[in-house]
Amino acid sequence: MTVKAEASGSTLTYSKMRGMVAILIAFMKQRRMGLNDFIQKIATNSYACKHPEVQSILKISQPQEPELMNANPSPPPSPSQQINLGPSSNPHAKPSDFHFLKVIGKGSFGKVLLARHKAEEHFYAVKVLQKKAILKKKEEKHIMSERNVLLKNVKHPFLVGLHFSFQTADKLYFVLDYINGGELFYHLQRERCFLEPRARFYAAEIASALGYLHSLNIVYRDLKPENILLDSQGHIVLTDFGLCKENIEHNGTTSTFCGTPEYLAPEVLHKQPYDRTVDWWCLGAVLYEMLYGLPPFYSRNTAEMYDNILNKPLQLKPNITNSARHLLEGLLQKDRTKRLGAKEDFMEIKNHIFFSLINWDDLINKKITPPFNPNVSGPNDLRHFDPEFTDEPVPNSIGQSSDSILITASVKEAAEAFLGFSYAPPMDSFL
Repeated sequence: MTVKAEASGSTLTYSKMRGMVAILIAFMKQRRMGLNDFIQKIATNSYACKHPEVQSILKISQPQEPELMNANPSPPPSPSQQINLGPSSNPHAKPSDFHFLKVIGKGSFGKVLLARHKAEEHFYAVKVLQKKAILKKKEEKHIMSERNVLLKNVKHPFLVGLHFSFQTADKLYFVLDYINGGELFYHLQRERCFLEPRARFYAAEIASALGYLHSLNIVYRDLKPENILLDSQGHIVLTDFGLCKENIEHNGTTSTFCGTPEYLAPEVLHKQPYDRTVDWWCLGAVLYEMLYGLPPFYSRNTAEMYDNILNKPLQLKPNITNSARHLLEGLLQKDRTKRLGAKEDFMEIKNHIFFSLINWDDLINKKITPPFNPNVSGPNDLRHFDPEFTDEPVPNSIGQSSDSILITASVKEAAEAFLGFSYAPPMDSFL
């Protein structure tokens, strides 16, 4: 039996038509449990993929950035803003692909583990998040924002890279660059403070990373020594993008109260609209801490510290150069409209006299020798990780796949909350 498909003019055999119907029925069933994963599978059926109706479904089913979903067409984004959020899941990735070796970090929603991919023999930092914990605190948007920002990080040397992401019914997995030179926080704890040349080098690499994020209309919002890593050579790597805010234009503002108490800008504490200059305040706070050993305006009493941030004048001890003093006064300006970076963003920081010794082209190409070498012997060298993490046993559940989990109503809800989370880079990125 042969059926003529009038819309396309193509000829379908009965068996092919049945196959088509089965695929489309399964497609509708899968909408609720992970559209991206299913699109990847349907795309592997060469005949179905060629059929105009299936192509139409695939086209309209691709997740799009909110600004691209307007009824009126807008100009195409610039190359720096383009990002593939289409059917990019990794349907084959699963927890059992990895040997989970050590806990190397912890957060509100899960752990970061050193893991070795069984097939590739490559080491990764795998961030494993509990969906239930995220949903309980209503942080789904922040997690998806973190995933989106990680996708955009691939072209900058001082931002941690995402290799791929996947999920099980109850967990999310970010497979990230493994960075084992230690947190800046860890090194500051050990050495109390840094000499000015070392602080300048770190501040320059951090500023470069923030400037790149700002060029993508992303505000980082959570700069602190715990989120600043050193790689095996001693270069800066920013990590943890859960508080990033996307789509903040040059003069755009947002108003969410978030961040870490010691590094909150006055306008955030005032619950006023704020812009990308919050990141330059945080850079000032981190530079101050690198030079003096404590954040500016610090107090063990949080209420007193907030009052200091809002009302106390910046006090600088005389053991730093005039250029460092001038930079700190510019970055830690309480009025964001007068803060260094308010007019020309990163260019103002880049051109400040404090950084006159920095060749920015050499910096971005990692041609400047870092002032401190972590001297790690290899991936298994964990000397720069806090034993509080590495002494903790790796939970058996970390590598557990959803196949072995009893699917309850709450797990189903968790599964549906993170549609589109899974990501694998396009094949041409490996060429």
